[in-house]
Amino acid sequence: MDKWKDNKAWFLVIPVFILVAFSAIIPLMTVVNYSVQDIFGPDNRLFVGTEWFKEVLSDTRLHDALGRQLLFSGLVLLIEMPLGILIALMMPKKGWASSLSLVLIALPLLIPWNVIGTIWIIFTRPDIGLLGAAINGMGVAFDHTNSAGQAWITLMLMEVWHWTPLVALLAFAGLRSIPEAYFQAAKIDGASTWATFWYIQLPKMRGVLTIALLLRFMDSFLIYAEPFVLTGGGPGNSTTFLSIYLVKIAVGQFDLGPAAAFSLIYNLIVLLFCFSLYQVLLNVGKGEKTS
Repeated sequence: MDKWKDNKAWFLVIPVFILVAFSAIIPLMTVVNYSVQDIFGPDNRLFVGTEWFKEVLSDTRLHDALGRQLLFSGLVLLIEMPLGILIALMMPKKGWASSLSLVLIALPLLIPWNVIGTIWIIFTRPDIGLLGAAINGMGVAFDHTNSAGQAWITLMLMEVWHWTPLVALLAFAGLRSIPEAYFQAAKIDGASTWATFWYIQLPKMRGVLTIALLLRFMDSFLIYAEPFVLTGGGPGNSTTFLSIYLVKIAVGQFDLGPAAAFSLIYNLIVLLFCFSLYQVLLNVGKGEKTS
């Protein structure tokens, strides 16, 4: 009887399972169903097995989009992680200045993704945009709609501006969790600022930085709204990432079978890369502890 009372709390989890079933599992099963069938109508469909998967995997446009996606996510992480840590180190630790800086830094995170793209369209317009007009006023021809390189630079700036605050906030939380005794001991030993950061602050932040790295990789790898609004995947296909290419197949061409197979492959790629990153970070942490 006591065991039954102890397990009654599991009934509170049932609504969560129901919600997950409707929001994730059932749509996922629908996608799996579409990925193995050629659907001509509500009552007219043909089982094709792995045909759509073979077609998608042999598509060179998918390979190009994957390469662009990996390059974009890699560049974003290389910029945002060190920059976020630097901002966290420079933030005030106590008092009203600390609270004010936290609020100001978090403001970009409150803006919806599609609005971010609209803001940067206006901001970078060569005729009326503050940034675009300023760059052209200095004699540099700037128009991200006609230059692939400038489109990439604009997307990178937008992504870094939008999501670096997340890394900074997580890093700041990690710094605040370090006991003051560590810093007092480092001060007594005469440790430099760099030594304090490398041997005390950075190791103690490993947990939150791992979370930040995984979150930012997943989000940058799944990015859609911002580049779609800002560049539409152009000029040409220079900023057509995996998500934009998937939408073109599903909505533009209405090829539901290949789109479903593509989405499953897309999901698997994200999971594999996140798992690999996590294992690498975990092994690095174990190696440093044993040494």
